[in-house]
Amino acid sequence: MARHRTDKHRLQELVRLHRLGRTAREVARMLGMGRNTLAAYAKALGAAGLLEGEAGALPAAEVLRAAVTAHMPPPTPRPPPPSTVEPWREEIDRQRMKGAQPTAIHDWLRLHATSYAGSVSAVRRLCRRLAGERGPAPESIAIRVETAAGEVAQVGFAYAGLRYDPVRGMLRKSWLFVMTLGFSRHMYVDLVFDEKEETWIRLHVRAFEHFGGVPRVLVPDNLKAAVVRAAFGVDGDAVLNRSYRELARHYGFAIDPAPPAAPEKKGKVERSVRHVRTSFLSTHDSVDIEADRRALWRWNVEVAAERRHGTTGRVVREHFEAVERPALLALPAARFEPVLWKQAHVHRDVHVQVEGAFYSVPWTLVGKEVWVRVGQGQVAIHAEDALVATHTRAQRGQRITVDAHLPEHRGPWRHRSKEHWLAKARGIGVEVERLAGDLFAADDVLHQLRKVQAVVRLLEGYPKVRAERAARRARAFGCLDYRGIKNILVQGLDLEPLPEGQFELGWIKGARFARRPGLAPVPPEEVKDGTEG
Repeated sequence: MARHRTDKHRLQELVRLHRLGRTAREVARMLGMGRNTLAAYAKALGAAGLLEGEAGALPAAEVLRAAVTAHMPPPTPRPPPPSTVEPWREEIDRQRMKGAQPTAIHDWLRLHATSYAGSVSAVRRLCRRLAGERGPAPESIAIRVETAAGEVAQVGFAYAGLRYDPVRGMLRKSWLFVMTLGFSRHMYVDLVFDEKEETWIRLHVRAFEHFGGVPRVLVPDNLKAAVVRAAFGVDGDAVLNRSYRELARHYGFAIDPAPPAAPEKKGKVERSVRHVRTSFLSTHDSVDIEADRRALWRWNVEVAAERRHGTTGRVVREHFEAVERPALLALPAARFEPVLWKQAHVHRDVHVQVEGAFYSVPWTLVGKEVWVRVGQGQVAIHAEDALVATHTRAQRGQRITVDAHLPEHRGPWRHRSKEHWLAKARGIGVEVERLAGDLFAADDVLHQLRKVQAVVRLLEGYPKVRAERAARRARAFGCLDYRGIKNILVQGLDLEPLPEGQFELGWIKGARFARRPGLAPVPPEEVKDGTEG
């Protein structure tokens, strides 16, 4: 009877049927009431004088309810039986307000509460009762956000199961990319094998071209391709991926990342993902990633875009074409060139590794972190927002080194080929090239690269005329070591004329330089290694 008392329409119908002269039996049958219940209501309404009158002019529902309540006060509800976990009510409420679930609260009480012997069901019932007493929290109220045409799009990835990769010849995890326009619910969908930064950027470009325009604000997931660090609360600032920021500048849209672990804040794209899963993925028999992409494209154009959306009440494609497409930002004249920003560590060899290739930076940055902007054909490296190096983009495994990035006195040592050092010697002069050749040929087993490097670097520090004269003198006297050639230059012997007569290389084997005029050459057995005889 208490259930009927709150049903205003049933009370009004009772009065109307009574005024039409229906019998109590008919009224009880038509209203589905017991005859005793009907008699009690009729008595209460008759006492208030509400049963008489025109059938078309019924009393207001509030008047009928007040009359019934005055003559038939509701019974006092019986108090619920005491809960077995009532002694821990405050602690359960405290844990519940922190977000703990009944099972977790029960486990905590078992471990920490003295003489606790309750059950999970008892904790669950008390949690429901406490929630009812407190009523809904303001934070739990869903606020629908209405967006204007062309204003907002929501975007994200979702797992789409295993798919065959015809390139690798194997099954791989696949991901569903969805961008949904908030006003018309028109969407762009695609299937990919990864959630990498370059994939994220490429799919955005395709989505904008699919729509023929750009929404003013994008609400993305908090994946690293979009948001490097999420903002927790209004006091925090989200740190956007640099590549995503550059994409936004090119197309003119703003980025409003969804809060972490709050999928309801981007409910439109979440609903689109569910629609794709239940309508396409659940019915499509996967072949391979390329065949599935073509089938998904066709489904999106011929099925999803032609459906009448339950919320807007409009056909998605018609609503988009008529209202939202004209409101989108125009596509820029130039298509966005995919650009990736990556953070890299400068290793001891003064190189950073990016996309499997190696690029040099100034040696003073060793041990530091730098930002690398990877374009289609060029790599730019920034340290503390300053450009420090640019390189042509290399293939995987390739190493690009600029000599100026190495310490001044150590840079040339990285070149290990004989041809390179002969060419450097040739750049100084013919005699220096011949001297380098003699040095390489001095031993048929021991590689003389280090000696040639030292000699060529030494001669580079002198004027070409002196370097040539010193090389000629060293060759004439068979002086084929670094110390002897250096002594020729330090003592100025290269400025002295060579003695008359032809000196054969190796005739004075072990000699390091020629003595001044007037002194006879010292026989080989008297020449001490590295000293003037």
